[in-house]
Amino acid sequence: MIERFALRLKLPVMFVANRKIPHTLREAKIGAMPPLFTSIVTESVPDAADDYIVEHAGQDDMAITRDIPLANRLVERGIAVLNDRGVQWTPENIRERLSERNFNMALVEMGAAPERTGMYGKRDLNRFANCLDKTIRQITADGHRG
Repeated sequence: MIERFALRLKLPVMFVANRKIPHTLREAKIGAMPPLFTSIVTESVPDAADDYIVEHAGQDDMAITRDIPLANRLVERGIAVLNDRGVQWTPENIRERLSERNFNMALVEMGAAPERTGMYGKRDLNRFANCLDKTIRQITADGHRG
């Protein structure tokens, strides 16, 4: 979905990870990576990709991630951040989610399994598409986020 939005709106997209990420839309339908898309493969060490994203993200950028600590770091810098379930993280809601995440991590370390998020479904995809569209409009309005 991200690739389709980017191609339709001619927006640059940067994929950052500590390994190569396959992109079936690009490979199957386009044949080569469009000039709008960049893939960055960082060192395969903890937080290398996160650090790269935080260091290179600008005020008119948007990040899409499930990684709550990364989302928190970006929100603290004023970067628009959303997850793949259609939640846009803000200074108001990211702290609570980070606290929940840390609590769940502590439960795992103690051997208790926390409640898992349900399967990703069509409703999640629709919420994500709406959130992505809204965030893109916010960022591109008058050349900055409103």
